[in-house]
Amino acid sequence: MKTSLLLIEDDEIIRENTAEILELSNYEVTTASNGKQGIEVAKRIQPDLIVCDIMMPEMDGYQVLNDLSKNPQTSTIPFIFLTAKTEKNEVRKGMALGADDYITKPFDEDELLEAIKGRLKRSNTIKERIAKDINGLSNFAENGNGLAGLEELNLSKQVKAYKKKETIYFEGDYPNVLYFLKSGKVKTFRLHDDAKEYITGVLTEGEYFGYLPILERRSYDECAVALKETEVYKISKKDFLNLIQTNRDVAANFIKLISNNLIEREQKLLSLAYDSVRKRTANALLDLESKIEDGKPKYIDVLRSDLASMVGTASESVIRTLSDFKEEHLIEIHGKEILIKNRTGLMRVW
Repeated sequence: MKTSLLLIEDDEIIRENTAEILELSNYEVTTASNGKQGIEVAKRIQPDLIVCDIMMPEMDGYQVLNDLSKNPQTSTIPFIFLTAKTEKNEVRKGMALGADDYITKPFDEDELLEAIKGRLKRSNTIKERIAKDINGLSNFAENGNGLAGLEELNLSKQVKAYKKKETIYFEGDYPNVLYFLKSGKVKTFRLHDDAKEYITGVLTEGEYFGYLPILERRSYDECAVALKETEVYKISKKDFLNLIQTNRDVAANFIKLISNNLIEREQKLLSLAYDSVRKRTANALLDLESKIEDGKPKYIDVLRSDLASMVGTASESVIRTLSDFKEEHLIEIHGKEILIKNRTGLMRVW
């Protein structure tokens, strides 16, 4: 698949000539003639990189970058300004807004292609390293303008082991570290006035947690407990905030995490309000199975009380529903463990 580029340029001749240069270099190029159109196209196709003029009608390049930076789906797209302006204050303004590079017109063909190649390479490296990797935060510092020394971040990482049912943090505690789950499984939950749990999340290896209270400068609004023997990395709040504040890529990735979490929680609330117990139980089983590492078969090891907390109902209701699913040949039950036999059938449960 070709790398997708978006070129936003109001001058028709420059737009067509630049697009031709990029297409001859084997890029898939989409063009836009003004900033407003460019934003619409960027949100629709989510290109691998954007080249954008600054001085344009309706909306200039600075406004384009500012708008796209606020959208989680476009905030991490590498952005190169293309402009005839060479004043230092204009360069500083563009870079302060988060531009990755700045090329002045008239430009050399090789200069443009090398800038694009370099930004794409850096972007791809970051994407590969951030996912499911404790070195992700360190590598951000290595690849960008994060901490002055990688050693400072490494020294702040501590590995902490937790036994099954041991609390990692309590609701009301004030956060001092960012957590990364090295191994094991963790549940986060809130307690109702009647002391019943409502599970807000089940975390598995390779996930960050506890970052939202740090970013919002507030105490935890939920508890976190190890569901089995668990190891977590603890990264100091100071180092994490330094990276967030000085590295656009780190900030953008955590914006995406926060956005995805909000969408997921909204879906859970809608499910609690409108879905049946059968539907909610089926969704919970599918969600738990998706968090198990690839392997056949995938046995779901979950306490019925924890499953009930995820579903938002009594344990007795969950047990009856599981028995129904077993009779319908949707699942198998082996002691505490559950094996999904008919995934499609569970997805169609209402």
